[in-house]
Amino acid sequence: MENSLFSSVNSLPDDPILSLTGQFLADPRPCKVNLGVGMYMDENGQTPVLEVVREAKEALAKQSLAHTYIPQTGLPQYDRLVQKLIFGAESDVVQSGRAVTVQTLGGTGAIKLGVDLMHSACGLSTGSASIPTWGNHNDILKLAGYRVQGYRYYNAQSHWLDFEAMCEDLKSLPERALVILHACCHNPTGYDLNHDQWLEVINICRKHKLVPFLDMAYQGFKDGLQEDAHAVRLFANAGLDFLVASSFSKSFNLYGERVGALTVVTHSSDEAQRITSHLKICARANYSNPPAFGARIVEFVLSDPERFAHWEAEVAGMRDRIKRMRQLLVNEMEKIGAKRDFSFVTEQAGMFSFTGLSPEQIARLATDYGIYAVKNGRICVCGLNERNVSYVARAFADVM
Repeated sequence: MENSLFSSVNSLPDDPILSLTGQFLADPRPCKVNLGVGMYMDENGQTPVLEVVREAKEALAKQSLAHTYIPQTGLPQYDRLVQKLIFGAESDVVQSGRAVTVQTLGGTGAIKLGVDLMHSACGLSTGSASIPTWGNHNDILKLAGYRVQGYRYYNAQSHWLDFEAMCEDLKSLPERALVILHACCHNPTGYDLNHDQWLEVINICRKHKLVPFLDMAYQGFKDGLQEDAHAVRLFANAGLDFLVASSFSKSFNLYGERVGALTVVTHSSDEAQRITSHLKICARANYSNPPAFGARIVEFVLSDPERFAHWEAEVAGMRDRIKRMRQLLVNEMEKIGAKRDFSFVTEQAGMFSFTGLSPEQIARLATDYGIYAVKNGRICVCGLNERNVSYVARAFADVM
């Protein structure tokens, strides 16, 4: 029998994060807890439909919109509103027309489109992301043909940023390396750079001719919608060419609608127009046209001040619940008398916490307690609630 074309193809391991959901669902224990997949969950363990999203869906349903293709670059008003959200309506970037924003398939699609653009249009061949980072960053870079050279970010011994090492590694990158930076709520560590550190990174990028690519998947989940855009606005004010990936999966709870955006900041409106022509080709080759429904929801909300304020309040509610769960976990660990000080958890921001638990300890959590987390020790704090946080704390203390 003739060998199949695919006979030599080996199976690859499942995604280490997404596969946790299957393990969790298959676990019959009623006490099980899913701290793996990064989705917001409320006190009842559900991902709620925001009130303002429900209002938008009802309004859109009444419009009887045709299911035709939208432009390759997305809904034009959506693109403009995203720019205003991340830079501020009065920003020179917005007013001068030197930035182009295109709708993408979530934040992942924005990263993919940006990586493809810089490789095909500008010839970039080296990509860099933090160690550790969201695993998909490196996979996207590799599949696009980049040589990946990471930069250190986190010190496991101190449970803190290793900024000195980060700067050292950034300075060692070749010129025109594409550097992925987490704009806020670093995934997986939860540790962000402060104002002065961002300024130092900007100086390094300028001096060493690096190309910054800011991934902003969690705008609003640290301090607020405006506050969390601080790093992006610092880069804009610095006059550098750079990219921004935005996602509305988390802030609108629109995970399945794949609503994101890529923004490329250039030096002039003429450059922005030329980059737009390349983005259209990249989009065409990847998915042709983005989906309309989720973007229409976001557009409906961002275009009206009253609805925007309602959304901002709902994001604040999600943010406050996450912060409360962090504090409750720390309180429970102290109450139990855990061997390790867990107070660092409250110093982290966003949906994730880097616990410092080893792969062996994470495996024990799943086997002994039905608590599922990523092997590197990352937990999604949103999976905690007032009913399970004490159980989780006792399990953590037991496996340490």
